[in-house]
Amino acid sequence: MEKALSRIQDFMHREASAGLILMGVALLAMLAANSALAPFYDGFLGTNIRVGVGEFEISKPALLWINDGLMAIFFFLVGLEIKREVLTGELSSLDKAILPVLAAVGGMAIPGLIFVALNWGSPENLSGWAIPTATDIAFALGILALLGSRAPVALKVFLLAIAIIDDLGAIVIIAVFYTSELSSNALTLSMLGFALAVTLNRMGVQRVAPYLIIGVFMWVFVLKSGVHATLAGVLIALTIPLKRRDGDKALLYRMEHALHPWVAFLILPVFAFANAGVSLQGVSFGDLMQPLPLGIAMGLFLGKQIGVLGATWLAVQSGLARLPQGVNWRHVYGVACLTGVGFTMSLFIGSLAFGADETMNAVRLGVISGSVLSGLLGFAILRAASPKPALVVSPAE
Repeated sequence: MEKALSRIQDFMHREASAGLILMGVALLAMLAANSALAPFYDGFLGTNIRVGVGEFEISKPALLWINDGLMAIFFFLVGLEIKREVLTGELSSLDKAILPVLAAVGGMAIPGLIFVALNWGSPENLSGWAIPTATDIAFALGILALLGSRAPVALKVFLLAIAIIDDLGAIVIIAVFYTSELSSNALTLSMLGFALAVTLNRMGVQRVAPYLIIGVFMWVFVLKSGVHATLAGVLIALTIPLKRRDGDKALLYRMEHALHPWVAFLILPVFAFANAGVSLQGVSFGDLMQPLPLGIAMGLFLGKQIGVLGATWLAVQSGLARLPQGVNWRHVYGVACLTGVGFTMSLFIGSLAFGADETMNAVRLGVISGSVLSGLLGFAILRAASPKPALVVSPAE
């Protein structure tokens, strides 16, 4: 139990630190997109990069290499975390999982409905319904970390569990709703790679290289199949062994520990820098009132609050679950607000829904405004709900 708690605290500490870095990188991207550096910023993201052998090639602008390639590594880490939590962690039993599962489902359903309601008269925007359903775990934990010891550990675990389920929901949404025309041959080849990785798992193979080679193979053919390439990262993660017979650390733990700093402090900041650059030239308050950015912002800011808080309240009142120890309803409301910090995941889903056209500027405007409002309100509520611990003075000897 102590080892599990230590692992969770270490994870949250890294995610919180990464969240603070993401805030700085997002500001840098905004500065780059709104300064004399804008042509260099846009030029770099539009630079075409080709990798291939003969007629078999992958040719994409740098922005898509980041979104399809680097983010596949991020989703691989997400897959490792989901597998660990489901099999041995906070989601490993019904009594542990029921509250965050219901909270996460509410936090995905209501934002989507709000977005659709505000964009019903603009059918060209409806493909973006999933943008406000996401939560950026690093950003949310980074804001929570600003409270220090004021925030109960149980509250941090609750937020972590919601965010992980949210990521699982995002994976399902991407697979089901953001898949283009399928190439059966490429998909078959990728599934053969997956079957081989499952076989290695069954054989107890604990070396990185075989899974890495198969993972790259799967990524290429999932990309060619029409399914989004990041899902290859999730699939290969599910095959990584969680247990080993000799008592040493399993490969999943070793890979998760090794990858986490790279994802938190390199991959996500690079993604944020590439995707958060909103050009504010000519932007007015009226632009935010357009259906697309307004639907995203209100989905994140209002939808997440209503969905997470409402689902949690119903679960507790019905007797299906109870609040974590040391957590009160003001804490829950503050966390519900923090789940509205969509940022990385929302921008990623936005890129799937609308590609790299001019619509993405409206998406970025909605994501950033909704995330900032959610983060500020969540921090203010949690600060008020978690007063600074009183200083304990030792009695004089």
